[in-house]
Amino acid sequence: MNSVFPKNDRKEIFGWMMYDWANSAFFTTIVGVLIGPYLLSLAEKAVGADGVILDLVLFKVTPKGLPAFCTAISVLSMVIFLPVLGAIADYTHLKKVLMAIFCYAGVIAGSLLFFVTESYIACSVLFIVANMSFAAANVFYNAFLIDITTEDKRDKVSSYGYGLGYLSGFFMLILNLIFISKAESFGISTGLAVRISFLAASLWWGLFAAITFYLVKTRGAVKEVPEQKNLVTVGFGELWQTLKELKRLRFTMLFLIAYLFYNDGIQTVILQSSVFISYELFSSKGLEVDNSFLIIIFCIAQISAFAGALIFERIARLIGAKRTIILSLVVWCGIVIYAYAFFATATQAYIMGGFIGMVLGAAQALSRSLYSQMIPAGRESSFFGLYEISEKGTSWMGQLMFTIIVGATGSFRQAILGLIFFFIVGSIVLLFTDTTRAIHEAGNLTPDEAEASGKL
Repeated sequence: MNSVFPKNDRKEIFGWMMYDWANSAFFTTIVGVLIGPYLLSLAEKAVGADGVILDLVLFKVTPKGLPAFCTAISVLSMVIFLPVLGAIADYTHLKKVLMAIFCYAGVIAGSLLFFVTESYIACSVLFIVANMSFAAANVFYNAFLIDITTEDKRDKVSSYGYGLGYLSGFFMLILNLIFISKAESFGISTGLAVRISFLAASLWWGLFAAITFYLVKTRGAVKEVPEQKNLVTVGFGELWQTLKELKRLRFTMLFLIAYLFYNDGIQTVILQSSVFISYELFSSKGLEVDNSFLIIIFCIAQISAFAGALIFERIARLIGAKRTIILSLVVWCGIVIYAYAFFATATQAYIMGGFIGMVLGAAQALSRSLYSQMIPAGRESSFFGLYEISEKGTSWMGQLMFTIIVGATGSFRQAILGLIFFFIVGSIVLLFTDTTRAIHEAGNLTPDEAEASGKL
């Protein structure tokens, strides 16, 4: 049972944080920076810059929209899959095992990208598999936050975990920047250097994740599988029970809806920013895409995100997590308006990267810790399965909107501006969400109450 292992164990918390260090390098290097332009270039070589890859009647998928479409496909396929996985984990001691299986499935898929030189189809499939595995592993990783910490420590642990991940992404990007920019001096092409970067980031993920699996303890299940039922039927049954429970936990459901919208917008900006910047500054002007320039921007964003995760955690202590998240969403609205109306130069790209990073850390880290307090005991993985539908790299509404707008208008700027819808809706819903009541309805204490009661 969970009570065998004490919470707030420093070694176990360090081990848990190391997974953010491990997988953030993969997410930042491959998903955030390199896969979009690489997939775009493969597709353009195959069908032309304005060619049609898929005609889905309602909209067309062009090379410009292919990276967003692949992300949307991977997420839509997980809408039911992830919550069911989480439900199964709540009934077994397999939480860590399942996390490891999907972690290394993602590592393998990401590593195989090294061998893709011409086929945009193969690149798309491997990207979808890697992104699905990344998201599935995160369901269990996030659920462990509740197992290893008390309520009063979660904002800090979650923020420091994200901060460590941003540092990891920065270090990997710096290494890739140096390697890609000096590819010719190593006697290799830029394309090969990019593919080697795919391999390096994937192996980094697998190597450092091993530390997590060594230090984080396996917890027993709070619930047992009923007789004459198997894990699959229990998983779908638990998903249905979780959805029914959400109906009772009205403010937890409101928070999830708010998060679904605003984080979908955040993730779409992050995942499409490299394609947007490379097109606006290079491709649209007939210039070759400068991958090293894109990596510099993301390095700036990663360092800013590290600082933002720590700074906004301090702000949250003063004004609360909910108000701090809303503050960050106001800044996000400013970012997309700026990208649409004013973005034109490399210097502006650097500035924009800094602002994106600063609020990225705040919204993600505080949302995770705040949501963890709204979950009933014994349903951690089930509820985080729902949460993961719009977590790191798993946005789908924003990706589809981006694909549709780009396909209809041919303009990245119009698509970027359209994302303000998600920040506005998310902010409004969050504003009317009583987070304290949500925590109490789930049978938990707020951080202040937990600290005052001595529940450490």
